[in-house]
Amino acid sequence: MSLNSLISYISNSQIITELVKRIEKNKELNIIGSSRYAKSIIINSLAKKENKNIILVSPNEEIAYKWYGYFNSIGNRNILYYPPSKNLPYGSINKSKETEYSQLSVISKLINNDKEEKNIIITTERSLQPHLIKKNIFKQKIITLNKGLAIEIKELTSQLVSLGYNKENLTSQEGSWSRRGEIIDIYPVNNELPIRIEFFDNIIDKIREYDPVTQRTLDSINKVEIVQVGYNSLIREKLELLSDEGVFNSEEITTKNNLDRYLGIIEEYPSNLINYINEDSIIVIDEIDDCTKFANNWYIESVNNFDHFKDEITQNLRSNNINIKVKPNLHEKFEYILKTFSDFIVINLYEFESKRNLDNRFLLSDKRINSSSKNIGKLSKEINKFILNKDKVWILSAQPLRTRSLLFEHDCNTNYLEKPNDLDNAYKLIDIPTPVIIKNKNNYEIEGFYLPIWKIILITDKELFSQQALFNNVFIRRRKRSVNSNINVNKINPGDYIVHKNHGIGQFLKLEKINITGESRDYLVIKYLDGKISVAADQLGSINRYRSTGKIMPKINKLGGAEWLKIKDKNRKIIKKVAYDILKLYAKREKLKGHIYPEDGPWQKELEESFPYQPTPDQLTAVKEIKIDMESDKPMDRLVCGDVGFGKTEVAVRAIFKAITSGKQVILLAPTTILAQQHWRTFNNRFSPYPIKVSLLNRFKTSSEKKDIYAGLKNNKIDLVVATHQILGKEIEIKNLGLLVIDEEQRFGVRQKEKIKNIKTNIDVLTLSATPIPRTLYMSLSGLRQMSLLNTPPPSRRSIKTYLSEIDMDVIRTAISQELDRGGQIFYVLPRISDIDQAVNKLTNMFNDLKFIVAHGQMNEIDLENAMIAFNNGEVDLMICTTIIESGLDIPKVNTIIIEDSHKFGLSQLYQLRGRVGRSGIQAHAWLFYPNLNNINEASKQRLKAIKDFSELGSGYQLAMKDMEIRGVGSLLGEEQSGKVNAIGYDLYIEMLHEAISEINGQEIPEVKDTQVDLPINAFIPATWILNREEKLDAYKEATECNTHKELTELATDWSNRYGVLPKPVESLILLMKLKLLAKKCGFNKIKLKKPNIIIETRLKISTFKLIKKALPTNIQNKFSFEEDDQFSKITIRGIGITDIQNQIDQLIYWLGLFVNEINNFDKNTVESKNLNIK
Repeated sequence: MSLNSLISYISNSQIITELVKRIEKNKELNIIGSSRYAKSIIINSLAKKENKNIILVSPNEEIAYKWYGYFNSIGNRNILYYPPSKNLPYGSINKSKETEYSQLSVISKLINNDKEEKNIIITTERSLQPHLIKKNIFKQKIITLNKGLAIEIKELTSQLVSLGYNKENLTSQEGSWSRRGEIIDIYPVNNELPIRIEFFDNIIDKIREYDPVTQRTLDSINKVEIVQVGYNSLIREKLELLSDEGVFNSEEITTKNNLDRYLGIIEEYPSNLINYINEDSIIVIDEIDDCTKFANNWYIESVNNFDHFKDEITQNLRSNNINIKVKPNLHEKFEYILKTFSDFIVINLYEFESKRNLDNRFLLSDKRINSSSKNIGKLSKEINKFILNKDKVWILSAQPLRTRSLLFEHDCNTNYLEKPNDLDNAYKLIDIPTPVIIKNKNNYEIEGFYLPIWKIILITDKELFSQQALFNNVFIRRRKRSVNSNINVNKINPGDYIVHKNHGIGQFLKLEKINITGESRDYLVIKYLDGKISVAADQLGSINRYRSTGKIMPKINKLGGAEWLKIKDKNRKIIKKVAYDILKLYAKREKLKGHIYPEDGPWQKELEESFPYQPTPDQLTAVKEIKIDMESDKPMDRLVCGDVGFGKTEVAVRAIFKAITSGKQVILLAPTTILAQQHWRTFNNRFSPYPIKVSLLNRFKTSSEKKDIYAGLKNNKIDLVVATHQILGKEIEIKNLGLLVIDEEQRFGVRQKEKIKNIKTNIDVLTLSATPIPRTLYMSLSGLRQMSLLNTPPPSRRSIKTYLSEIDMDVIRTAISQELDRGGQIFYVLPRISDIDQAVNKLTNMFNDLKFIVAHGQMNEIDLENAMIAFNNGEVDLMICTTIIESGLDIPKVNTIIIEDSHKFGLSQLYQLRGRVGRSGIQAHAWLFYPNLNNINEASKQRLKAIKDFSELGSGYQLAMKDMEIRGVGSLLGEEQSGKVNAIGYDLYIEMLHEAISEINGQEIPEVKDTQVDLPINAFIPATWILNREEKLDAYKEATECNTHKELTELATDWSNRYGVLPKPVESLILLMKLKLLAKKCGFNKIKLKKPNIIIETRLKISTFKLIKKALPTNIQNKFSFEEDDQFSKITIRGIGITDIQNQIDQLIYWLGLFVNEINNFDKNTVESKNLNIK
């Protein structure tokens, strides 16, 4: 939310008038004192007054991120972040693509900057070093495309190739393009989203952005600019010219990594970021002494790096007589760079007085405002004194109405500015004089300030409630809004074992088009023990990937024999017993009556709006589902499964607040002392504006403290207790317990879980997990426990780069050094406490000045707590630890984790450990080391491969499924059931379990997973329309997974956007899928042509068929006849089989649609009472 009114007021105040006078007299100004946030307000106001761009240079990335957060929280300008290159300038390692593309994005905006739109560019001292091509050369390489532009497709694709764009089958990554007929998809490296261009002849007809994951088109745009993919193509082109002249060995040079290091050979004077900004800009340098120190350290490393590079160049010269200029022109001394700023206004920022002899000094004297969260009355008196002194008081709060109410209770009147951009009203209110409250959610580590000379006071939630959001990196270029798009545990690839419900276990070979009686369709070819079968691609719903224990090779079945039927019949009887047990448990739970919570009150709304980040759609859906559970008369039992850092805690915050404000008490159970401590801080922080008592119970509490907590729970004085298993140790009396929240249930032992069960009767239970244990997952999949999935990453969350390697001390040294260089911290994790001393010795020998600390579970509480506090406060660089850090720790500065002997950890443990880094949106790295691959067992290898494969965002749920494969389902269902699962596969087991439950329940409409339709219709995806076979198989899968006609229509629209006009066979495929959807809802297993009739096979009872048949017009009812059978009953539709195929499909869709409407009109109470509503 914009603070435009505050900035507008300050930009017209005396302090800015004075600063303007100073810079008019002398272009270099030194501002000393006050916090960075106060200075961000002042700098922003000055830029607004002078209508200039700002480029702010910070000492390192960590501080640059904070500046970005401060300016972003103000929200009145376009904020750009220009990330520095992490590597040395002459090294052989490429800079990361994200860094390069982010740099190119900023540069393209600066080149095409509208003079009316002013930017604030945040960067570090590293970006002032020479590393760019000349501005005029960069401009020449930009492709500008407008709607209505005449350009041949071949010419455009040729230009894309010359800029370094790669042709792909699917454009989902930056720097790629693809073509499908008259449609070109391009992902410009300077764009947040890819673009889809539709041509009409050689004219650009439409330009639209689209989602790179779903491939769905979004907004239309009139113009797009496409810049080159880095400088490799340009540098390679010029180096090849030198090669042609006999200077270089072309192959030796142009095939190597990081061609950027040759920039100094093709450009005598490479550019830096300052060369790309207008002279009408202000350069702001934060702590110039620190910038100089970082820059000089980098300069010394670069000098050594250059010497190696020069030797390498000499070796690649064709002749020793050739004299080529290899200048050290990609690194400069910082003092020299500063001298090039003479044409700009330069403002140096200092927190304290500098040793430098400074001219044009401006002392920004401020006074700190003390936090008064426990004494709002004291702060209210201070505010009233400020008003009497004619000071102007501004209050920024995430919960403005609660703030206003609390201050009013203590005789402090305020005004709430509902529209922060309403300048006229803001000036009227501030001149009354009365404190003005502005709503501001983006309180990233911001704090208030008091500038007494200038009579300006800013108060934030930190001073009011000690509330301050953890800093979050908000400059991420793209918003990925889906689960892992690269790995799908259910995806079927050639060579995979599959289970067909009717034919058994086989092996998928390929997808091919087959022509049967003149009608073409795509088929999956599946190999069985004695032959092959072809299954129509539209029947993918009848096939599952075989999933069992992962240790036993599946036994492929024979075709057409009785073997598979026997296996299924045998398992069906056993599964029916399991279904009875489930129904008994369900019936028992249905008898329980829970507390009915009221609808949300105004406090609930304000608390939720005070969340400093944008909630994801999945978070909102989960919260909605939880509130529906809580407002019903049945006790809630819900699992929230979400990736590490996807916002499970915030979902719990809202549920707990609802329970407490409805008069109930809550227990939050955490598996570790550290996690409990962190939760306690989080909930104290979020609930601080409200009269809510939050207590912490763990092993560090004294006997008297525990006694007080137990008493508080008994007499309802404590609303929320955050506890470890300590609360399970004795019978405690809680007066009005309403909700139990269990975080990371898999971390509790068997005995602890038994004790948890004793608490759970009658109350609402919410379980949070990133990688649920197989049994929890099974209960959710089978319907015994409701499940909410958080698949959408927060906008700033990035996938963690995961590396697997044999132990290598040089790699470890590099990983640690790179993290320290960017101002971050490191976790160094070991499986055993006995390994710690050896790790300490290794790291001590490796680094002379490394500050590290040790933490493990056998330390006494004081030492452990001190270690955690020191690390959390950034006092040390690295923590050597065991899995004590596994759950929930949230330290934004830690963005590298090194795990030794990673093969000794479980998959869930590795996943949780990896999730301890990358919490702030900064690119994080996880290094998993093992001794020797040959000495590791197969299960360990599978775990390591899985953690590497599932490194994208949102992989927790998929990993839990994979974990079930690796560990086997014995722990899930017991060894007897495990054997049955191996025989038919886990997915078919669950499907048959659903069917058994429906049958026992007497469900009128039998559950059908997929209806087989054997009608002579040309329904397929032509190879000329979707060229890639894997992509085509995915398209069929998309179609089979649609659950409504609306979803199918949307899919058809997506396909037409992506691939062009739908060919006739694809239109027929969509129609066929609509028929199958209706047939499934009717409980029909198969529809086939038997001229002159059409036959439907079903397990419907005749009584149910008679009910739904009434939906048909009277003259049509006579066409339908029903023959009952033990296996499949048969519905015959007479006469329709001799009409043309289009009429057959149309009539079937119409008639089955009438059936579905009639089914929906059945007595809902009767149906619901018999239906488990299993997902």
